[in-house]
Amino acid sequence: MYAMLTVFICGLMVGRTPEFLGRKIEPREMKLIAIAILVHPFIILAPTAAAFLTELGQGAISNSGFHGITQVLYEYTSSAANNGSGFEGLADNTPFWNITTGLVMFFGRYMSMIALLAVAGSLSRKQWVPETIGTFRTDNSLFAVMLMGVVILIGALTFLPVIVTGPIAEFLTIR
Repeated sequence: MYAMLTVFICGLMVGRTPEFLGRKIEPREMKLIAIAILVHPFIILAPTAAAFLTELGQGAISNSGFHGITQVLYEYTSSAANNGSGFEGLADNTPFWNITTGLVMFFGRYMSMIALLAVAGSLSRKQWVPETIGTFRTDNSLFAVMLMGVVILIGALTFLPVIVTGPIAEFLTIR
């Protein structure tokens, strides 16, 4: 999905309809890719906020301040990655935590997958387009650098605010 997003962004920069693996990337695919990219952080950050806003969530947080933010963020990040490990100190064996982390595991696994399968289905119905001089090549170092930039930028814009208020702030106060 990040590769297709990178090709789309590069296509926009040069004013051409982007192509990926011989298929034109159009608004339908980009909407589905946007959903696939945004659903993962939403699945992590929304329950994290809910845990801080409800008494059921707050009651399990044993450490106040930055470490508590880190505990809750890790709990839901781990659940979304279907790891299920926990950050000790969080009293998370309660119905609230079991239900919310279970829902995060379920949606974290399937929502992105459904969107990406829809992208694959959409692309499979399209006719193959021959490569032209204006096609952005994906087998060179320019594409690799652009891809790394897109991944880092999306990751930073998505999680940096909560990481700064949690783990990074905790690290800076310990020093």
